[in-house]
Amino acid sequence: MTNRRVLAVMIAISVAAAGGACVKKSTHQKAVGDLEARLATADGRIKALEGEISSLSTGKTATEGELAKVRDEKAASEADLAELKAMREADQKRIAAFEDLQARFKSMADAGDLEIAFRKGQMTIKLPSGVLFPSASAELSEPGQKTLTKVAKVLQELGRRRILVAGHTDNVPIDKPEYKNNWYLSSARAVVVVEYLVGAGLPPELLAAAGYADKDPVASNKSKKGRQKNRRIELLLVPDLSDLPKLTKAAAAQPAS
Repeated sequence: MTNRRVLAVMIAISVAAAGGACVKKSTHQKAVGDLEARLATADGRIKALEGEISSLSTGKTATEGELAKVRDEKAASEADLAELKAMREADQKRIAAFEDLQARFKSMADAGDLEIAFRKGQMTIKLPSGVLFPSASAELSEPGQKTLTKVAKVLQELGRRRILVAGHTDNVPIDKPEYKNNWYLSSARAVVVVEYLVGAGLPPELLAAAGYADKDPVASNKSKKGRQKNRRIELLLVPDLSDLPKLTKAAAAQPAS
């Protein structure tokens, strides 16, 4: 398997993670199985070529060249196999972390206070704006405060995880003098949630706020139900980027197209 094909596998896995709540384990298992079969074939070919070299008196140089080529292919396949196994282990850790997050928030999710999902490759806690704020307001309601208190308690159990608090609205223009437009409202709500989480004990250096207005919808704004889904606060658990140098190195090794 070439580096280009390895990169393709990595991209496919990322897309699968972003599109659903669970990454398919069969993707890595099939790739690993294919590579292991190729390695077994290469071992058999090497033994056959070594036998030819020992028994042939002519054509030895050509056979040795073919043997060297097969050995190189085997080494490349072994490296690809090791990389795929590491990727599979990383995905299994992500699945375990996601399942753990679902379990921790199960009671709140069952009550309809929030939803746990993979979105754009990140574990996301989605809270409907109606749970936290009155309509067209950035002032936390009493039920909203109780919800965030429960959320903060669980988040503290996760350790030092960086969290981006993102505010989202529907596409209906806001008609309140304190908010110029939906950018202002979504940003104000995100800041209010960050401040509340800090007050509830989360480290401020691990939190950030962002407002997306209606520019990142999860449903169509053409229906009342869709607009309701788009009015939300998302807590995005920022992934660990400790593997970024390795990914960058792999990408840099690709030939320019």
